[in-house]
Amino acid sequence: MYPPIIQKLIELFSKFPTVGPRTAARFVFYLIKSPKEKVDQLLEAVSELKEKIKSCSFCFDQFEPSTTSGQGGKGNLCKICSNPIRDKNLLCIVEKETDLASIENTKKYKGLYFVLGGTVSSLRKSDIEKLRIKELRERIKNPSDFGISTNQFQEIILAINPTTEGEATSLYLERELKPLACGEQGRTIKITRLGRGLPVGGELEYADEETLRSAFEGRK
Repeated sequence: MYPPIIQKLIELFSKFPTVGPRTAARFVFYLIKSPKEKVDQLLEAVSELKEKIKSCSFCFDQFEPSTTSGQGGKGNLCKICSNPIRDKNLLCIVEKETDLASIENTKKYKGLYFVLGGTVSSLRKSDIEKLRIKELRERIKNPSDFGISTNQFQEIILAINPTTEGEATSLYLERELKPLACGEQGRTIKITRLGRGLPVGGELEYADEETLRSAFEGRK
């Protein structure tokens, strides 16, 4: 239906989350009608995205190293992890980077984060292997190895989306973290979930700030 180069771009845009073929086609024809300098700006920004954006050595959030002076034991720390006034006793586990940003916008939470990298729809090994479970355990056991100056976390908050997949993931995390929280190496760590101010089936990324504040205050 379309020339090969247009069809190829439509197929590439269709691979973006929540973008179908019709929306992808709109993107392509928008680019065709745009001035060359705007398309060049887009190409430059995408190139810089891959060259300059790095993953934090502790929490795995994406950041630009030139914007922070933090240095971790195994690489650079993001602006949050390198901030000396953040509460190093709290660790909030989120599914993805956009959830972290939504929580930060509430200005209610002052601890650290860990980006899990997704959820599981079942407890199949292939699903679980996609998550950063091993990395999470390592950072809870020895945070100083990754540039975080604390002996141990006092509370781990499971801020996972209240969807079916999120519930399965939270239950799995509770089971996996229980040995760390209850006596291993003399630890006593409280594991909590966000309060039910969040609608079941919703996602943190789309929750308003007041709802997120209530969820943090009501965690248990």
